Amino acid sequence: MRFTGTDTYVATDDLKLAVNAAITLQRPLLIKGEPGTGKTMLAEEIAKGLDMPLLQWHIKSTTKAQQGLYEYDAVSRLRDSQLGDARVQAIENYIVRGVLWQAFTADSPVVLLIDEIDKADIEFPNDLLRELDRMEFHVYETRELVKARHRPVVVITSNNEKELPDAFLRRCFFHYIKFPDKETMQRIVDVHYPDIKKTLVREAMESFYQVRDLPGLKKKPSTSELLDWLKLLMAEDIPPEALRSKDDKTVIPPLHGALLKNEQDVHLFERLIFMARHNR
Repeated sequence: MRFTGTDTYVATDDLKLAVNAAITLQRPLLIKGEPGTGKTMLAEEIAKGLDMPLLQWHIKSTTKAQQGLYEYDAVSRLRDSQLGDARVQAIENYIVRGVLWQAFTADSPVVLLIDEIDKADIEFPNDLLRELDRMEFHVYETRELVKARHRPVVVITSNNEKELPDAFLRRCFFHYIKFPDKETMQRIVDVHYPDIKKTLVREAMESFYQVRDLPGLKKKPSTSELLDWLKLLMAEDIPPEALRSKDDKTVIPPLHGALLKNEQDVHLFERLIFMARHNR
């Protein structure tokens, strides 16, 4: 079982090596990187490349680890008891299976995505240590032990909003997705827009990396934002020459709202261009 990439996802050699190392070690793959670099999509493409089902658990600030295992719906049981429903005699009727339970009991191996784990409380990763390590957990209400039939391929993403506990990190294989260089970015664009004009891509990429290199930028535009911007440029039939001035000076790119996502960065960009023009 080896991941070699897919036709719809540009995986660098070091990323493919990391995925296969995690599979060989049977450890969760912890993926970090800038937002918009394809961390979540990686799990989807691993499932596609390995021909395995994908189960997704998208973490929120209010998510608790227990929800990934199961939840006991005591409220529904109380309501049914008041209505005289015979189902209340069997407590398992009120056990709601979580994503980890579904992954553990699947008939065939699955890819399990735990997305943006750093959004949850700091204790969240520690609360999953035993379950991810031993691939089993107890259901206390029914005294049942749920053990994984097949070890899932676990992909965990983080945007570095919080530091993860050392005990959790020790159990993972870690990989940081670097921001793509121009060559890799060109391959990504080719995958998404194979028929786009080469001159438009060249000028757009030049403008895009100029924006990313601006000092003091609060939020640098990501890969996904470049793809959105290219889509808009094609939809509006923006000519390549509109992305640069006749004397090759930097210009404010059209539809820059796809790249710059707050007013501070827009004002900074405009101010730096104004200063650059007056210094020449």
